[in-house]
Order: sequence, then structure tokens, then C-alpha cells
Amino acid sequence: MAYSIKNWNEKERPREKLIKHGAEALTDAELIAIIIRSGDRKRDAVMMARELLNENDGSLTQLINEPAEKLMRNSGIGITKAASIKAALELGKRAGMDVDEKHERIMSSDTVAGIFSPMLRHLKHEEFWAIFMDRSNRIIKKEKISSGGTFSTVVDIKIVAKKAVDLLSNSVIVVHNHPSGNMNPGDLDKNITKRLLSALEMFEIRLLDHIIIAGKGYFSFADSGIL
Repeated sequence: MAYSIKNWNEKERPREKLIKHGAEALTDAELIAIIIRSGDRKRDAVMMARELLNENDGSLTQLINEPAEKLMRNSGIGITKAASIKAALELGKRAGMDVDEKHERIMSSDTVAGIFSPMLRHLKHEEFWAIFMDRSNRIIKKEKISSGGTFSTVVDIKIVAKKAVDLLSNSVIVVHNHPSGNMNPGDLDKNITKRLLSALEMFEIRLLDHIIIAGKGYFSFADSGIL
């Protein structure tokens, strides 16, 4: 028989706590326990959730990026539990991106890093994003342009320029991550920036910045005087 949270004091049970006090009152482990529903013969759902978090340095962002196959290597985590965890965390990730973009204004490189660092810094592959903005630097749209390997991702300059024109953008900021944790731009990063700048200038659209997310830090081409 599986360890059951039903044997706990009712005030300590995650589901009952959530209903009475709200989801914000629960720990990360308790929220994950509600998702996976039950434990196994040795652990209850909360213990199992704590083990999952510990294996990912206590980071929900890191857990989000773990493939389902890796989650299933944990004792007691089968396809149903792994799929439930991935689905719930992905919904949370999408909710974080689903803001009222028309009212979000880019004020600095810190603003951009604050948006993208939580979603990019733990990835084990590179992603390249573009932010399309109006004359007031308010976001029209954020869009992933490409996703690639550990060291690079292919960026089609024409796609970025076309989207900027189609959206009637006045300016663009591009963002990508370095899974290595090295925030310094390489020759490829500099080349892409130069080509993007030239392509967008043809349509009188400004490239305001190219930001590299690496670990807990970031590099800004604009702040460094390269743009």
C-alpha cells in the first residue's frame, strides 16, 4: 500500500490547506504533491515531490526543463505522474509569458533580463527570441525565432525583419541564452547583431539591443557600447 497523506492531520494536508488558505500558502513540494496525487510504498506524495526538487537544486525552473523521460527515472514516477508534472509546470511557464503585452514597457536591459532570465537561464539548448515594440517601447509581441543546440542556434535574419515589418514595429530587441554560462558574446553573436542592425535599418526599424542570458547574469550589447 502506498504512503497516504490521508493519514495526516487534516490541517496539514496540501489539498485542504490550498482550499482554506489559497495556493500561495503551500510550499513548492506541497503543490507538486497535489499534482502527482499519491506516493509509493516508501514515500508519500510530498516526500516524493521534495526528492524531485532536491535533484533539481530546489529550482522549479530547472524542473520545468527536465525531459519527462528523466523524471521517470525516479522511483515511483511513471508516465502519468511525469506527464502531469510537465503539463502543470508548462502551464505555469506559459502563464508567466501571457501578460498584457500592450501595457508592458521596456525601460532598460534589466527589464528584458527580468522577463527572459527565468525562462532561459536553465535551458540546456540555445533559444533566440525577439521583442517587437512600438514608438513608446511598449511590447507589441514577444516571439521565439529559433531553437537549437548546446552551442548555437540558426537565426534567419529575414524572418526577424519580416515579422518586425508585419507588426509595424518601431524597434526590436533580440535575446538569446548561453547554456555554458559564459555571457560574453562570440564572433557569431556579433555577426548576427551586425546583420540584424543592417537589415532592420532598411525599413527604418531600430535594433535597440541584443541581450545574452547566461546563468544568473546577462550581457547587453547596448550597455556595452557595441550597438
